[in-house]
Amino acid sequence: MDASARLLGLINGYRVSQAVYVAARLGLADHLADEPMTIAGLASTVGCDGPALRRLVRGLVAVEVLAELDDGRIALAPLGQQLRSDAPGKLGDWAGFVGRPSTWQAWGALEHSVRTGQNAFVSVHGRDVWQFRAEDPAEGQIFDAAMTAIANNIVEAMLAAYDFSGIGSVADIGGGHGALLAALLTRYPAMKGILFDQPHVVAGAAEPVRLAGVADRCEIVGGDFFAAVPSNVDAYLVKSVVHDWPDEQAIAILRSCRAAMKPSSKILLIERVISGPPYLLSSVMSDLNMLVGPGGQERSEDEYARLLIAAGLKLSKAIPTDSGFWIVEAKADN
Repeated sequence: MDASARLLGLINGYRVSQAVYVAARLGLADHLADEPMTIAGLASTVGCDGPALRRLVRGLVAVEVLAELDDGRIALAPLGQQLRSDAPGKLGDWAGFVGRPSTWQAWGALEHSVRTGQNAFVSVHGRDVWQFRAEDPAEGQIFDAAMTAIANNIVEAMLAAYDFSGIGSVADIGGGHGALLAALLTRYPAMKGILFDQPHVVAGAAEPVRLAGVADRCEIVGGDFFAAVPSNVDAYLVKSVVHDWPDEQAIAILRSCRAAMKPSSKILLIERVISGPPYLLSSVMSDLNMLVGPGGQERSEDEYARLLIAAGLKLSKAIPTDSGFWIVEAKADN
């Protein structure tokens, strides 16, 4: 591929992401899960204009999400299987968040953030992401589902990279509906857990925890991690929380954890860590997403070390995983 063609592909990338988003919104993967369908049959099933759907399908065939058979029927390609609602990774939920107008519109104001250093989401929507999602339960549910999707896609890499066998109790801080914690408790049957998040978030966690079969070992607690977190556990799991916040608030969250720790406790930050060049594309794009969205940032190992010191902690390990996320282990700086 020559340079012009490659650059054109980058410039037009938003068209692909929106096509995948619409496929997820329409539930095409679920409708095609059992058998291929004609365009007319698929259009009737999902309630779409047939000619317009054909044009969308052609685009999805071109990027190998769907496949067109010799008889003209449409089938799921291997990539498209990941959009099914019963797929283990639930990437359809991630597509539903990334392509959502609220997310999309904020990214449309990226230039504002780059020029001013200010949050694009606030500029577009008039309030920050947390207030926006608290005021619109549907937006909050879509975000929670997207976070569950990411947790499902990194959990095996996390469990392979870090030995949790000596940990008897863990609190998942900002743990959403508990996907990561449930996987951890499933892998370690003697471990007990506390799922901690805002009250309106954990209100929807009981059923996922029950379905995971770990309800008898998982306490669900609502609260504010800026004020206080559960105390006296062996480890604090903090995934994709610190990156949402500027340094001042990130340090405050870490100080809450430090105040609750036993002398032997440790904190495990599950975050993307910026390293390079060369840079990992998913990490630096996530960093831009933090600039546009919640106003935080992805950080380097040295930047995490400085945050931890400011919170009375010290970085003891920084472990990359195969998922693009790292496990940053910290202990009390006595």
